[in-house]
Amino acid sequence: MSELVAPSRRETARRPVGLRCLAIVPARNEEDCVGGVIEEIRAFDPELEILVVDDGSTDSTAARAAARGARVVRLPFNVGIGGAVQTGFRYALEHGFELAVRLDGDGQHDPSQLPALLGPVLTGEADIVIGSRFAGTGSYRVPIARRLGTKLLGRVVSLLVRQRVTDTTSGFQAVNRRGIELFAADYPHDYPEVEATVMVHRHRLRLREVPVTMRERTTGSSSITALRSVYYMVKVLLAIFVGLFRRSVVPREERHP
Repeated sequence: MSELVAPSRRETARRPVGLRCLAIVPARNEEDCVGGVIEEIRAFDPELEILVVDDGSTDSTAARAAARGARVVRLPFNVGIGGAVQTGFRYALEHGFELAVRLDGDGQHDPSQLPALLGPVLTGEADIVIGSRFAGTGSYRVPIARRLGTKLLGRVVSLLVRQRVTDTTSGFQAVNRRGIELFAADYPHDYPEVEATVMVHRHRLRLREVPVTMRERTTGSSSITALRSVYYMVKVLLAIFVGLFRRSVVPREERHP
């Protein structure tokens, strides 16, 4: 299967019975959306275990997630998306999950597309699969400043990881046990997806993108405004190059006694 060709629904396999998979849903002040996200995940796979990481919400996000039957980890204050996501991966590692999928709590990620992400992981072709808004023929709308920044980041990251990456900021992901171990041990905390892509390459995990469609945000607002796009791009580029000189983290299960 080509890295940028979406498999048909019939060509994708769901989670095998007995293979434990955790859906990690980071959320901050998403009381209007989180319940619907949980319901859609259950519609995809009623047995999939769901963890909502409440990143210091000041509304009823945690209560609504718990009322829908999700496990909830409440962070005492806002640590940012990277810290919330790493909390989810640490939970997955400590509780013996073999697969993890990540969906944002704002409803932009469609759980019905999870088979496309899980397919390459389940067949052993990839350790991490990222759903890309820009790899297919979709028409996801992005403000011009963010679109230019995304293209620049995509080109830089593609050069560094030696494969084409089209959506460096996508948080729609599926990872196997190796990915869980890596992200539990080390995960960038400030706009983390771009840095994490480079980190995956440095640790020799196999990365693949698959085309997905994402919904437009219906409630709340993105933390990346037009004025912050340039700041974000410069900051992330600096973080990438600093990260190139960091020591690789050895997941604890790979350490020698």
